[in-house]
Amino acid sequence: MTRLSQKALRLYDRKGLLEPAAKNPFTGYRYYTIPQIERGIRIKNLARLGFGLDEIATFLDAEERSEWDVLEVLRRQRRTELGAELERLEDVKEALSSTDRMLDVLNMKVPEPVIKDVPETRVVSKREKGSYETTVGKLAEELMDVVFNPDNQRNNVRITGPVMMLGHDEEYKETDADIGVAVPISGGITVDEPSIEIKTLPRVRAISVIHKGPYRDIDKAYAAVLQFAAEKGLTLVLPYRELYINNPNEVPEEELMTEVQFPVVETPETG
Repeated sequence: MTRLSQKALRLYDRKGLLEPAAKNPFTGYRYYTIPQIERGIRIKNLARLGFGLDEIATFLDAEERSEWDVLEVLRRQRRTELGAELERLEDVKEALSSTDRMLDVLNMKVPEPVIKDVPETRVVSKREKGSYETTVGKLAEELMDVVFNPDNQRNNVRITGPVMMLGHDEEYKETDADIGVAVPISGGITVDEPSIEIKTLPRVRAISVIHKGPYRDIDKAYAAVLQFAAEKGLTLVLPYRELYINNPNEVPEEELMTEVQFPVVETPETG
């Protein structure tokens, strides 16, 4: 959910950056608190900006430093490296030119989550395993080909809402993730491919948060969902949904809007 892989968590543990709150002695499964999840995402964000783990440890452990001191270190150590790997470091240029943007990266600022009732939705969908980077776009294109098939257009098939991704995994997987993509539709649609389904997604009560910006930064929205669920005593249930509100081919990355919806049930009280 937070886009932290098992490999990354094991590395952070070995380096002493993010030791789990507890480990199951029989399975080796790691357990983390909400503050630890936030720390893990900060580590990942700083690593993506090009900082080594030793540098990251210095920043995270400097509890007596002010945020301004940390920002000055970030600027001083990275301004000379912005010429290389231009695509990946474009975020660094933006971050180093804006104090507010840099603080957003460090503090993971996202809109406040809300609880909402999501009505049942009729969709055409397909599900397969792969990486998020390639599978979501691939499945969306295949479903659009079905919707805009001349026969379906003659039957007045229409798209009635944002394309969405359905996540079926309990933990983030870099490859072989169980991914569904669904397109809300109306009209008498027909499909020829057995792997494509026409179904109705059930009505759910969900935590909703809107993420604005690149898809690669959406882990901050999931961290907000986790913290909100813990505070409200809610249990998260699968599949979760990502609704792509606007088109990445039509707007710049910083204007992308994605709604994360995570279905919930109330956690039973224990005596």
